[in-house]
Amino acid sequence: MSERLFVLSQHVMPKLALTRLAGRFASWQGGSVTTAAIRRFIARYNVDMSEAADSDPAVYATFNEFFTRALKPGARPLTDARLACPVDGAVSQIGPVDSGRIFQAKGRDYSATALLAGDAELATRFADGHFATIYLSPRDYHRIHMPCAGRLLEMTYVPGDLYSVNPATARGVDRLFARNERVVCLFEDEQGQPFVMVLVGATIVGSMATVWHGVVNPPRRPAVEKWDYRGQNIRLAKGEEMGRFLLGSTVVLLFPAGPLTFNPQWQAASPVRMGEKMAD
Repeated sequence: MSERLFVLSQHVMPKLALTRLAGRFASWQGGSVTTAAIRRFIARYNVDMSEAADSDPAVYATFNEFFTRALKPGARPLTDARLACPVDGAVSQIGPVDSGRIFQAKGRDYSATALLAGDAELATRFADGHFATIYLSPRDYHRIHMPCAGRLLEMTYVPGDLYSVNPATARGVDRLFARNERVVCLFEDEQGQPFVMVLVGATIVGSMATVWHGVVNPPRRPAVEKWDYRGQNIRLAKGEEMGRFLLGSTVVLLFPAGPLTFNPQWQAASPVRMGEKMAD
């Protein structure tokens, strides 16, 4: 299928129905059927099970358990750099936030305000800051970790579309990451500076979860919903798990204006691994 036809097909496909169906299958304890599906998935996407804490596909009762599998201790050494990569995946784009606009792909960008559910006041804190967008493919490890130590301030669920978030769709769909369903997590670092981690949903992504809330979706709420955690003193260490995707998706990170130098090896489409240097 050509890239253009692939993108056009997404405008008409029943993305929500497909995602609900996939979610039911992923949580189903199907015994030998589930194990066979996991083995087929491993072969199809060349998943490296040697890194998994449990490398035997038969130990996973559901597809979700396999998809959010833990890694062996030491499989992802944590950098001494200021910011660590939070996930396994590939760089979609990185760079400066240009007067409140975030680069998506050639000829396409979107506003930080739209990404942050219309919160213009919050978006101004990142208006001339920095962003990193990282895509997780089906073969990747799907737990999400902290790029630095942080205290959780608030979380916002934002309803939206469920377009695929792969590179072809990023090139073909306007405002992709600001129109898909997402979970916006606002933290402050040890210097009191804010940063945001946005977990972006997609077609077939059955749900997103955080360690402090559990599964955020489903249910898929009809309106924006916000949780304030300022009074709970929830603190997560650098490299600590903060959430999970059930099937692949994308994380968008926002940092405020100030000195920040991304890893020079990070370029669009470069593979990255959780724990490696993201920026100083």
